[in-house]
Amino acid sequence: MQQDSTTASTTARAEAWLAEDPDGDTRAELRALIDSGDADALAERFSGMLQFGTAGLRGALGAGPMRMNRAVVIRAAAGLAAYLREQGDGGGLVVVGYDARYKSAEFARDTAAVMTGAGLRAALLPGPLPTPVLAFAVQHMGAVAGVQVTASHNPPQDNGYKVYLGGGSQIVPPADGEIAAHIEAVGALSGVARPDAGWEVLDGTVLDSYLARTRAVLTEGSPRTARVVHTALHGVGTRTLLAAFAGAGFPAPVTVAEQAEPDPAFPTVAFPNPEEPGAMDLSFRTAREARPDVVIANDPDADRCAVAVPDPSAAAGWRTLKGDELGALLAAHLVRKGAKGTFAESIVSSSLLRRIAAAAGVPYEETLTGFKWIARVPGLRYGYEEAIGYCVDPEGVRDKDGITAALLVAELVSELKEHGRTLQDELDDLALAHGLHATDQLSARVDDLSLIAAAMRRLREQPPTALAGLRVARAEDLASGPNGLPPTDGLRYTLSGQHEARVIVRPSGTEPKIKCYLEVVVPVPAAADLPGAKATAHEVLEALKADVARAAGL
Repeated sequence: MQQDSTTASTTARAEAWLAEDPDGDTRAELRALIDSGDADALAERFSGMLQFGTAGLRGALGAGPMRMNRAVVIRAAAGLAAYLREQGDGGGLVVVGYDARYKSAEFARDTAAVMTGAGLRAALLPGPLPTPVLAFAVQHMGAVAGVQVTASHNPPQDNGYKVYLGGGSQIVPPADGEIAAHIEAVGALSGVARPDAGWEVLDGTVLDSYLARTRAVLTEGSPRTARVVHTALHGVGTRTLLAAFAGAGFPAPVTVAEQAEPDPAFPTVAFPNPEEPGAMDLSFRTAREARPDVVIANDPDADRCAVAVPDPSAAAGWRTLKGDELGALLAAHLVRKGAKGTFAESIVSSSLLRRIAAAAGVPYEETLTGFKWIARVPGLRYGYEEAIGYCVDPEGVRDKDGITAALLVAELVSELKEHGRTLQDELDDLALAHGLHATDQLSARVDDLSLIAAAMRRLREQPPTALAGLRVARAEDLASGPNGLPPTDGLRYTLSGQHEARVIVRPSGTEPKIKCYLEVVVPVPAAADLPGAKATAHEVLEALKADVARAAGL
């Protein structure tokens, strides 16, 4: 009887949702679910509301409050508008951008309509564009907020809603909670004004301004000879990157033809993330024919940048650099260019940046994971995190930017070419100067989020005393906010013994994953010791993976 009443209640909520759903596609989907009597599917979709947090919204497309759809987006926009009015920004400008995923354009137009109806000024970017263009526009146009409709590198069935406040940085607490409270307070959608017009659709001027700004990352007169193969992984990065390279005077990159145009189905990759196995296969095939100096990949919204280098020992003939390797290469390049200001990274990124900064005498800061934190470091000059995100021009884009990062990579490769050197040679020099900093990651994707909570609880209740034969010298619960960091759900272990090592375990903020970040530092007295150091580092990282998995019950 209880089950029948629960099902009836869920069905009634679904019917009420259906009555105000503005989208014919999701209305048809929900009508079919109700008519089929699929109680489990309805219960899952109506078990709560997709939660707005520091990553905004992100989830699978579909009908109901636990999915990304026009009804959810309209509520989110109305809540954001109410928050802006409460902050005294009721007449301000909100810039709205979007990528090429399913429903992105519709979500962007709904947002512009809601902002206009709430008395704010709204400006819509002229088409699907990289997220960094939106972040740039917020600063450039003096907007009080910006919204980018994107799910970044998530699977095709997902979409998302990323919010920036004035200054061009993503939201952090307490703003996220305050916006969420306003979203929860939104009543019937019929009460949310959505005029059919009144917002501005921007022309190409803002993109031209962004492209002009990208050249600021390069040194005047620096060599521009790097030959590049580029993939946008079916995202929106191709045209913007090609325009940036042309404007800077680099040879036109060779594009991976099958992945150059936006396609929300992402047909050639299992997962549209350059870090995922197989995602770069077509790039490597193109590179074997084109024989470039470097391969550069952007994720679908082009705020991230991955780089691959020739490697005869690799099966494909190319090796994708880890995010930490590229982070160190760009830092060292900026140091040589005389960059002044603070170098910053997230706590899960390699400690090599700290050593590079110390040797150069530049300030260094460590933040929580995410560019929403890195971008707020006072005096920021360069910031990165291991998930292939790089901020190389914070005065232009106060967020990660895969286009300007690609330009800086091309400049570095060009300079090294002039001296008969490669990115790998540069990495080896950094190892000789500071020790080999080898990093890896262990992650587990789950269908049941309670498994993540269980793994974190197990580690807290039964903390490891040794990992990979190294003693746990210090165990920190990041929920207590050590070293002035804001509290967050995570654990950090500092290991000592034959080698220095570090392990951080945390739930992902954007995906149903638990992530374990591993680092080992192996001294390299001379160049002849490099092969042995690399072998040792690999062995320690593999042992760390096994021991961390066992300790967390993964």
